[in-house]
Amino acid sequence: LQASPPDLYIERFNVALGQYMGALQSIVPLFIYMNKFYIETKLNRDLKDDLIKLFTEHVAEKHIYNLMPLLLEAQSTPFQITPSTMANIVKGLYTLRPEWVQMAPALFSKFIPNILPPAVESELQEYAAQDQKLQRELMQNGFTR
Repeated sequence: LQASPPDLYIERFNVALGQYMGALQSIVPLFIYMNKFYIETKLNRDLKDDLIKLFTEHVAEKHIYNLMPLLLEAQSTPFQITPSTMANIVKGLYTLRPEWVQMAPALFSKFIPNILPPAVESELQEYAAQDQKLQRELMQNGFTR
């Protein structure tokens, strides 16, 4: 990841995150006995939580400040990266550390429900204006109704 050029950074982070989360699905069941009778009872912790914490501290925290501006830039350009890649990364970051939502609430709210406060009737005109602006931007970029 450290040697990745900016245009491949998001994709490579997605691969690393996906591989790690996939590995957790295999590793934790293998050590279920140790987790149940040693980690949970004697250490009062959970193996999966500990492994997620390790990935967060040693990988995600080191890359979040490089990754977040790239995600925000990619979000502003439709289909710069695939929607599934964006969803995987955003949901993964939320799983690792929910407080990262504060860095880009609008981005996280597109993939995770109830991030933003609920809509209020008094702001309907503002919501309509935002939607119209989005529609104009999409039409300028070649999308039709």
